[in-house]
Amino acid sequence: MSDNKIAVVFHSGYGHTKRMAESVAQGAGAELIAIDAEGNLPEGAWEKLAAADAIVFGSPTYMGTVSWQFKKFADASSKVWFGQGWKDKLFAGFTNSATMNGDKLSTLHYLFTLAMQHGGLWVGTGMMPANTKAAKRDDLNYVGSFAGAMAQSPSDASVEEMPPGDLETARQFGARVAAAARRVAA
Repeated sequence: MSDNKIAVVFHSGYGHTKRMAESVAQGAGAELIAIDAEGNLPEGAWEKLAAADAIVFGSPTYMGTVSWQFKKFADASSKVWFGQGWKDKLFAGFTNSATMNGDKLSTLHYLFTLAMQHGGLWVGTGMMPANTKAAKRDDLNYVGSFAGAMAQSPSDASVEEMPPGDLETARQFGARVAAAARRVAA
């Protein structure tokens, strides 16, 4: 668990990204903030984000980038940007798509750019990829991302069928964000 306040703000269309967000939050000791189907945050969420030491963004990858609901939240954060309210906070990001590539890196680049617009500091996975012939689908960081956590859920797979390795990657990624927050606060 983290002594720092960490918020995971995410949108999930079908539940897979929510499950990934829960794993990130578990590893980070973070609070979940769900963006609803209309792209809105729950009451009090902006205040929680303002109080957070680290903010982790999460969105499914749709058509090569974040969902429109996440984009609505990002656009609304321009009010925070204008006052530099999130400057020097830690940021990180994660995504999920139905295909192995699915242009997930475009989504992570979008999340990174949003964090940089806010004057933030980015935390990557710090994980080596599972990229040998002996690698199995349930290995840690099987999708092989350094920029942020990635998961792949087949379009006909239920939330319960998400690969355990992707969820463990998300959990360990969350733990890394928490460790980074402790180091920055020290």
